Amino acid sequence: MFLGFPDRFFTFQFKIDVMKPLLAVTLFVCLSTVGYSQTTDKDLIKGIFDAALKEGKSYQMLHSLCTKVGHRLSGSPGAAAAVEWGRHTMDDFGFDSVWLQPVMVPHWVRGQAEVGRVVNSKKIGSKDLTILALGGSIGTGPAGISAGIIEVKSFDELKQYGEKNVQGKIVFFNRPMDPTKINTFAAYGGAVEQRANGASEAAKLGAVAVMVRSMGWTNETYAHTGGVRYAPMVRQIPAVAISTQHADLLSKLLKDDRDIQFYLETHCEMLEDAPSFNVIGQIKGSEYKDEIIVIGGHLDSWDVGQGAHDDGAGCVQAIEVLRLFKMMGYKPKRTIRAVLYMNEENGLRGGQKYAEIAKAKRENHIAAIESDRGGFAPRGFTMSGSDAAKAKLKNWKALLEPYDLWDFSQEGGGADIGPLAPQGTMLIGYLPDSQRYFSYHHTQEDTFDKVDKRELELGSASMAALVFLLDRYGLK
Repeated sequence: MFLGFPDRFFTFQFKIDVMKPLLAVTLFVCLSTVGYSQTTDKDLIKGIFDAALKEGKSYQMLHSLCTKVGHRLSGSPGAAAAVEWGRHTMDDFGFDSVWLQPVMVPHWVRGQAEVGRVVNSKKIGSKDLTILALGGSIGTGPAGISAGIIEVKSFDELKQYGEKNVQGKIVFFNRPMDPTKINTFAAYGGAVEQRANGASEAAKLGAVAVMVRSMGWTNETYAHTGGVRYAPMVRQIPAVAISTQHADLLSKLLKDDRDIQFYLETHCEMLEDAPSFNVIGQIKGSEYKDEIIVIGGHLDSWDVGQGAHDDGAGCVQAIEVLRLFKMMGYKPKRTIRAVLYMNEENGLRGGQKYAEIAKAKRENHIAAIESDRGGFAPRGFTMSGSDAAKAKLKNWKALLEPYDLWDFSQEGGGADIGPLAPQGTMLIGYLPDSQRYFSYHHTQEDTFDKVDKRELELGSASMAALVFLLDRYGLK
């Protein structure tokens, strides 16, 4: 039909070539407008992945959060800046509504740099070791602490020493993560107890401070921070993490000389609770608007690094799900809500406040999805809920397997969405490959350059695909 009109033909053909990257998006828009009967779930999910990989914004958002805001510990100026970043980002994408949900959060400050020093080793004399105060720890004060060291690998071993041998000493917990465990979170779970509860267990026997081997795999020069939990009615003592490299060095020195003295100085303190916010964006459902599907990550991070994998990645992926739907013209049946929770790292106040308000408003959250395992390549989803709900989700496995989403076998959801469980909400955790996660977790190395653009975008698309299926079919 283009005979006699060669110029018009070539102009039309050029436009088609230029627009090819948008064809999947256009197809999705048209199909969502005319109804699902003319297409398949497979086509629609492919449209989501094509859009995320060709026109995704999650990597761009993460760059902005990490480089313009940086680390953002609850109560800090960085956390306040992150709240404004989240609100403006979702406003700019034109979601149906965006609001801030007030919550009071703990306010811990690290203060000036820590000092950890072996002072009288027969082999090396005096040497500074790399340490980081654990979040929530009290400080030593400017005078510091000088004491001998007892090395243990478990609470049972500590108790065997007894109060007579522990009194006045620094307890050095040196149990490594088990490298033989393929599930890295299981390895972390097998070692993190000493970080969380070690200070109180040691204090019960008269210790003056604790050092804990960092929760990392390799021979690292940097330390991993993380939260310490003080037991009620137990004297609080300073708690620090030591790098894995220097933990190994200290252990070797102690084998030759048990009389080593260690000098420890930290300046951290806990201030009064501070006001902050969860940041919430929403697209309202067209048919079942009172049924809510929530997706989210935690906006706060520790005060070292940029909080890229933990959990800037989860925040931008949650926002990206809504942005993709809006860009593609998809009008959900159910209400889709993205939540950037505040204070997961040292209190979980944001997740608790969100669930508290949801209960007070009698909101019906049919499913909650959390991304808090880093921005790595997709592997599947964890889930906690009724057997019927889990069976329905697993029935969608064939649709998601082409995108490397094959593992639906694990229980679990996420820390921030956990408080929704008593309300009957199905909890789902995004499950990426985790082999590199604990090289960055809670460290100065958790920076934007450690995140791969394609892997991050695949995670965003994975969550959007699951949300689409939940929205289309529900869980009943």
